[in-house]
Amino acid sequence: MRNLVLILLSSLLLVACEDRYRYTCQNPDAFQNPECQKPRCQFTQTCPEYLVAPVLENKVVPPQSTASSDR
Repeated sequence: MRNLVLILLSSLLLVACEDRYRYTCQNPDAFQNPECQKPRCQFTQTCPEYLVAPVLENKVVPPQSTASSDR
């Protein structure tokens, strides 16, 4: 019985997984939607190039740790 419950719970978790985006225009499948095209998206600043491209172009690199010896 316990194994059956674990199997059901794990299968429920796998079925419930899906990609979620904060803005519709962040979803690559929605890039061609009218609300993601200029000039409509410029007013709300939700154009795909505003939401996705800055993250892809400006990769954040962690700063190099400099070990300073205080001797």
